[in-house]
Amino acid sequence: MSLRGLAFLWFVALWLAPLSAFAMKITSPSFSNGQPLPRECGYRYQNRNPELRITEVPAQARALALIMDDPDAPRGTFVHWLVWNLPPTTSKLSPGELPAEARTGRNHFGDNRYDGPAPPSGTHRYFFRLFALDSPLALPAGADRKALEKAMEGHIVATTTLMGTFTAER
Repeated sequence: MSLRGLAFLWFVALWLAPLSAFAMKITSPSFSNGQPLPRECGYRYQNRNPELRITEVPAQARALALIMDDPDAPRGTFVHWLVWNLPPTTSKLSPGELPAEARTGRNHFGDNRYDGPAPPSGTHRYFFRLFALDSPLALPAGADRKALEKAMEGHIVATTTLMGTFTAER
């Protein structure tokens, strides 16, 4: 590659660096990415969602949506929590609390709420996928994942993921 080509790539990298520094993030004070979720988050325990923190939401976001699922379930991906129409100013989701504007969908337990990890065996991964949307969703409470994903089509301006694990009791 020529010196001119390298200089151009360096310029592009420097130009894009500030953009990536402001990427939306989801974190938790309860667990680090890739680490075990606290026991109290489990379905057979207190069944309370972990505290989640949201930062650097894009300015064009008008709503947020969250999907928590387990791709390691024996019969395919298992949905534990669906939330949408979170205000874009949401910076924290405390255990058991959601903003009044938020709507929850039907998870694979058949409930319209958070239902925590309950792996039948082994260690499973649980993904918290956060989406910044350019508009709130006209979707009734109780909708399933398929309906939520269809409603989000063409409205996602940013996404980020946090993953935790949970191990079945022996």
